[in-house]
Amino acid sequence: MVARIAGVNLPDKKRVEFALRYIYGIGASRSSNICRTLGIPESRRVYELTDDEVLKIREVIDRNYQIEGDLRRVVTMNVKRLMDLGCYRGLRHRKGLPVHGQRTHTNARTRKGKARAIPGKKKVTK
Repeated sequence: MVARIAGVNLPDKKRVEFALRYIYGIGASRSSNICRTLGIPESRRVYELTDDEVLKIREVIDRNYQIEGDLRRVVTMNVKRLMDLGCYRGLRHRKGLPVHGQRTHTNARTRKGKARAIPGKKKVTK
């Protein structure tokens, strides 16, 4: 049986605490908090969960946390709001540059993309 929570298939062989992190919006602290709340031992694997425990996990997540599609939509709307306002962070998002104050002279290749050569930039030595 595959444990399916919030539209995500949890990996069977992993411990529950780590498998819950596959759900967007649930990280280390939230997953351990969920396990502690429901009294699921840390050593328990996903395939060892009963249907009742999976149902309880699903209910706790639905009741207390915003995850997956809803959370992605909220994050996207927040970024779009910043871009529409034209504030500094919004401009950085719009230009595809780092938002949190990192340097761009060197590095920042993840946000800026592949380096492109600028014609006539190199000095020619004689």
